[in-house]
Amino acid sequence: MSAAPDVLRSLTSDCVHCGFCLPTCPTYLLWSEEMDSPRGRIQLMESHLDGTITLNQTVVGHFDKCLGCMACVTACPSGVQYEKLIEATRETVETTTRRSFGDRFVRGALFKLLPYPNRMGPALRLAPLGRTLPLPGRLGAMTEIAPPWRSTEKPEEVTPASGETRGRVGILTGCVQSVVFGTVNAATARVLAADGYEVVAPPQGCCGALSMHAGRGDEGRAFARRIIESFDGVETVIVNTSGCGSHLKELGHVLGDDPAWAGRAAEFSTRVRDLGEFLADVEPRVPRHPLNLTVAMQDSCHLRHAQRLPVSSVTSLHRIPGLRVIEPAEQDICCGSAGIYNITQADAARQLGDRKAGHVLATHAQVYASANPGCLVQVATALRRVGSPLPALHPIEIVDASIRNIGAAGLLRGSRR
Repeated sequence: MSAAPDVLRSLTSDCVHCGFCLPTCPTYLLWSEEMDSPRGRIQLMESHLDGTITLNQTVVGHFDKCLGCMACVTACPSGVQYEKLIEATRETVETTTRRSFGDRFVRGALFKLLPYPNRMGPALRLAPLGRTLPLPGRLGAMTEIAPPWRSTEKPEEVTPASGETRGRVGILTGCVQSVVFGTVNAATARVLAADGYEVVAPPQGCCGALSMHAGRGDEGRAFARRIIESFDGVETVIVNTSGCGSHLKELGHVLGDDPAWAGRAAEFSTRVRDLGEFLADVEPRVPRHPLNLTVAMQDSCHLRHAQRLPVSSVTSLHRIPGLRVIEPAEQDICCGSAGIYNITQADAARQLGDRKAGHVLATHAQVYASANPGCLVQVATALRRVGSPLPALHPIEIVDASIRNIGAAGLLRGSRR
């Protein structure tokens, strides 16, 4: 594993096998299989460290089926740092085992595209053609999950504050976000500027979250170093994608073994704030106009569990007159997106996505919202699959619409579904 064996043994020994994690684990919920629970996977990690099992196809399969949603971390009374264990285990899998040709092909293709906006855009334009063909397995999953919308709208490199400047912040524009949800970045800059912040959006690339989540450690750390350099001199780094925010808050750990970067990474992490977290502490400077809508607000795992910021956007949404926010059932259970999981583990992801879509529809809301692009894509796909598409919006787009006073009809008109 990427961490020293004695360090990993100390982390696995924190698990007392109490079982509190079991009802919170999506894969255990699906299959009731011990080895597909956090407790079971930790047992496999311990056995591998002890040399009693090898990383064969069966063992690796149990690690691959983990979504990395960290619901077990929230539920654990013993403080097990499962996020560090699964990340290190996945890096060991990727560096010491040889996957099948099909698995190598799919994973290789994904990481040649997703972190690179200039490649991802053209690939998404081909997705409709793929959906007309009966593509098998993960190729079919890739074309189904590819969103039917794109937006490359982006904020200016510097957006001046409205009125007296409260401070200067930077925003992460991301890789997938900048191609699929560019309007979210633009809305983020407008809202922050309206409430008095100068907003900078420096040239940047992927932050490395997707790579680290998939065990591609060297690649993820290289991306992380470049992101740190991109935001030199920026007091606060605002992140509107919860998976990226969780990763960037942990860069002190991610680059902790690199003497040249450990201190710099740790300092950078102290400057990272989730967008909802940041705005909750900001007194609005401009009025919020009414939006008479009911919104189903699905929390993302990397806000609820990894960052311990449940429904971080709700403060901003509650400031909007006329807006009703409802949380769907089973907020603690992952929707099945989880980085590249909805492609590499398509069947499990589909079951979880359909389950989440059912809970969203049960709210009878007019809008579905989530603060993570993966969740928006995953659940919007599931809603389309059952023939009940809803406008799928990031919470900041709702706040932006309220500030700009475009009204409920204006917000819904042309919204992605």
